[in-house]
Amino acid sequence: MATIPWGTIRSLLIFFGPVLLPKAISHYRNLRRGSAAHGLKIRPVPGPVRRALLLLLSLSLVYLALALVPFYSPENIFRLTQSRLQIPVDVLFTRLASLRPPSVADNALRRKFVNLESRLLYLQFGPDVLASCPFCSSDDPKSYLYYALPKIVAPHLFNLGLIALVTRYGYKWRYPATILSLVIGFADVYMVSSYNHQSNARALRLGEIDFFYWRQRSLRYLLLVVLNTLLASLLYLSSTNRLFASPPSPAERVETVVRQLQQVKGKINAAGVMQNTISRDDELRARSNAYWQHEVRLMGEVMEERDVVDGVRDALRERIVVENVERDAETYVRSMLPPFSAAVYGGGGRAKDD
Repeated sequence: MATIPWGTIRSLLIFFGPVLLPKAISHYRNLRRGSAAHGLKIRPVPGPVRRALLLLLSLSLVYLALALVPFYSPENIFRLTQSRLQIPVDVLFTRLASLRPPSVADNALRRKFVNLESRLLYLQFGPDVLASCPFCSSDDPKSYLYYALPKIVAPHLFNLGLIALVTRYGYKWRYPATILSLVIGFADVYMVSSYNHQSNARALRLGEIDFFYWRQRSLRYLLLVVLNTLLASLLYLSSTNRLFASPPSPAERVETVVRQLQQVKGKINAAGVMQNTISRDDELRARSNAYWQHEVRLMGEVMEERDVVDGVRDALRERIVVENVERDAETYVRSMLPPFSAAVYGGGGRAKDD
């Protein structure tokens, strides 16, 4: 398999880094500003999303253990016995029996290891497929692929069902996560089916053998870990309005405005009830009148001061256009009191004629 030298990677990073890094930072800031522009505040993780994140991360840890922990990996008898691929069958299984008691799968593998082709297929499809397939033959390598196909796609289908379950609370991520999961699954099947198992035929030493099945199995679970971790990150960022937050729909905005107006109306009604109570009570009415008389006298004294008079004169002369103020006041009155303004302004012509 061709590899890219580190020097080439470093040269590409030096060349494209100054261009791509500022664009990535700018894109990230735009996403952050998008949430603020819609008035969305950062909030705690909702309960359903928290459970979805826990499920995704727990399964990712299981996948990670299956990919990296040797205890959960299928046994590789060539690596276990430190044997080369061309070793005689009797010697191979004698070494294996010296390490542990023989099993039923060992006997099945021993019967299948009739030629070099069966050993090459063992490296491609693993011990379970080679030992348990009842109709496979080394003369037809595709038969092993047909038998191994359900085991290859099973983790992808299980993970796809998990994605459908957890994206009930982040529905906008269901489609891209499903597409990415299908792409990973098809790529996995393609890599297994297109692998040239004859490439190991010339390997004379153990270090030259490409243990494709074990490498592909680890890659399969690691890709599922990356997919689930990426989906969990997107669910977390979007559910807390940190990134990728969707603005509320028009119906939700109307509902929010109506609820706020109802709250304002309730406060106005409460203020009206309080004002009515004050007007009906002699003592409260007297205290209210005394307060407003004191307020009028105090404001009158303030407005008569020389500095205040000069400040008001300068504002009226330089910074405030009286005509604009009058026009705004008239517009406000017409919008707040439509029946009254229609009676005053709509019938104004006839009133003047009268």
